[in-house]
Amino acid sequence: MELFRDLFISGLTKGSIYALIALGYTMVYGIIALINFAHGEIYMIGAFTALIASVILGQLGLAGWGLLISAGAVAAIYAAMYGLTVEKIAYKPLRHSSRIAPLISAIGMSIFLQNYVQLAQTPNFLIFPDLVPEIDFLAPIAHIVNKNQLIIWLVTIFLMAALTLIVKHTRLGLAMRAVAQDRDMARLSGVNIDRVISATFVLGSALAAVGGLLIGCYMQQIDFYIGFLAGMKAFTAAVLGGIGSIPGAVLGALVLGFAESFAAGYISSDYEDVVAFVLLILILIVRPGGLLGQTQTQKV
Repeated sequence: MELFRDLFISGLTKGSIYALIALGYTMVYGIIALINFAHGEIYMIGAFTALIASVILGQLGLAGWGLLISAGAVAAIYAAMYGLTVEKIAYKPLRHSSRIAPLISAIGMSIFLQNYVQLAQTPNFLIFPDLVPEIDFLAPIAHIVNKNQLIIWLVTIFLMAALTLIVKHTRLGLAMRAVAQDRDMARLSGVNIDRVISATFVLGSALAAVGGLLIGCYMQQIDFYIGFLAGMKAFTAAVLGGIGSIPGAVLGALVLGFAESFAAGYISSDYEDVVAFVLLILILIVRPGGLLGQTQTQKV
């Protein structure tokens, strides 16, 4: 029973991180029907930025929750700027090209960002400080749930709720939904398409950066390659739940997190990734549109 409990908690933690990254994939796809394969590197850059910001802000005297929140804010803003840059360089000039062109461009941007961080920082693992302060009421159950896991869950829930409010109850969200449904009609209605697409990249990148900060605190080490596998897992989660669906991205991320955790615990950690992708294949055979997605026939 204890093993099941521990695996459940681990799966929930993994799923929460995947959800923060998967939302960027599914938002971009919902707006422009393309996959941003450089999104995992934005997550990685967010983690590196949070590390650098925490060191600088710590030297200036910040500590505790103030240091954690400030480092997260700096990482989110910096990663959002990178996300906006990716959109302007890799997507906007190719918006009217064949669908394969921006896809290849995004893969190229992903490789470039990996190597850029490797050269600008280090190819080695870096120790990431545990920025989460002690939480007193967790002391009696610290052997079950640690402070980093709790913060990951709470931050993920808060950001999911905030994103839902933005999409459903703001003018920007209304514009996003209009562009996702019919871009030409949205343009004729006065919606600034470029601004909406840029805002989507900015929001998705900020969420990924927060995920980078949280996983850094949890794992306490990062390197330039962490974005690749995490990005692939998050993309898998988005497809699993139904690409283009925000609730689907969250559900797919949780399913993937639990599948990996229980596979590692009951089978072997060597098969953790295998089980995750086999699960994706099986679900897509049964439901090609994903768990909450809709199968659409594309006209040529």
